Amino acid sequence: QVQPVESGGGLVQAGGSLRLSCAASGSIFSITVMAWYRQAPEKQRELVATISRGGDTYYADSVKGRFTISRDNAKSTVYLQMNKMIPEDTAVYYCLARVGMGDYWGQGTQVTVSS
Repeated sequence: QVQPVESGGGLVQAGGSLRLSCAASGSIFSITVMAWYRQAPEKQRELVATISRGGDTYYADSVKGRFTISRDNAKSTVYLQMNKMIPEDTAVYYCLARVGMGDYWGQGTQVTVSS
């Protein structure tokens, strides 16, 4: 069992920055991929970025060049640095930790970007 816990959400003006953190507890040595998803009101949850244990990354086109995902394996923590934010980034951001064929989700953290 793995339990991810997000932090760092809040309100930011367009053009500003926020950094999200996700700390995982439990069977952390079994975690392979960690990822960030987001869900805006009345929209489906979408993938934002992923990072493998070895540091390989993937970004959705909508955040490329603005967001950076990073990972500290020793702390079992993944970060999402969000720069040049736009109102369309407003959503609840969820952290995912993958262990084998199982996915573990955090409770989510609200990010609001004002125009």
